[in-house]
Amino acid sequence: MQHPVGSPLPPPHQPGHGPATGWSPAAHHPGPPQGPAPLPPPAPGYPVAPRQAPSPHPGSGPAPHRPAPAPAPHQPAPAAPAPDTTGHVPLPPGGPVAVPSVPPATAAAPDPTTTTLAVLLIGPAGAGKTSVAKYWADHRRVPTAHISLDDVREWVRSGFADPQTGWNEHSEAQYRLARRTCGFSARNFLANGISCILDDAVFPDRPVVGLGGWKRHVGPGLLPVVLLPGLDIVLERNAERSGNRRLTDEEVARIHGRMAGWYGSGLPIIDNSQLDIPETAHLLDEVLSRSIASPPNW
Repeated sequence: MQHPVGSPLPPPHQPGHGPATGWSPAAHHPGPPQGPAPLPPPAPGYPVAPRQAPSPHPGSGPAPHRPAPAPAPHQPAPAAPAPDTTGHVPLPPGGPVAVPSVPPATAAAPDPTTTTLAVLLIGPAGAGKTSVAKYWADHRRVPTAHISLDDVREWVRSGFADPQTGWNEHSEAQYRLARRTCGFSARNFLANGISCILDDAVFPDRPVVGLGGWKRHVGPGLLPVVLLPGLDIVLERNAERSGNRRLTDEEVARIHGRMAGWYGSGLPIIDNSQLDIPETAHLLDEVLSRSIASPPNW
């Protein structure tokens, strides 16, 4: 086959294949568009065969029949996350602790070792509040947290207002802040099913550091218990302390005398002068069992 001089040659044909895809003679031979070649007139006496439409791909024959693709399977939309959740752990809001419900008279005595409680351990410096609270929290059969107000108050490093240097507006403001922080933490622990025991030297004759603030920040369900050993025991334990936790003997005696005002208040009082820490914690369970059955009026 011959091609006009100066025109590009078509790509070579391969056996069994038509012209290379993408090459069009019309693109290289300008001129009027060329349709299919006219058929010669039929011979006389012969029927005219119907004319077939040209194949979209010359030389490739009729396009094979391809079945329609099957519809994609329906997939459910992802479920929307539940509100007020973090991952899979719900976070209920912490609210004031309600007064424990009084069990029916026919029911067995409540078990304080398996009940979610909020306990406030009160006592002078050297009464063993922190030691008993830690032991009691460590040996319960349900999750229990311990919060010491002195520990929270000492979170303030620079500018700490040490009450031993004198009780003033700065030390009172930091005490109030520490107490409010303890109450917030206790409510959130309790809202997630974790019991809480707090300890503080609460004075019966001083409203600013009295029970009212604890009741306001934790709730009316808080169960206060007083640890009040003898003065000689308190002085002996205070002598074993160090740092700003150690007070003078005069200060210890003054605080111990003011704590005696809890007698006659209606709050349960434990004299742990002759008791070690495990024995005091066991007696605390007995006191709490009675407080759950008949909450103190405070």
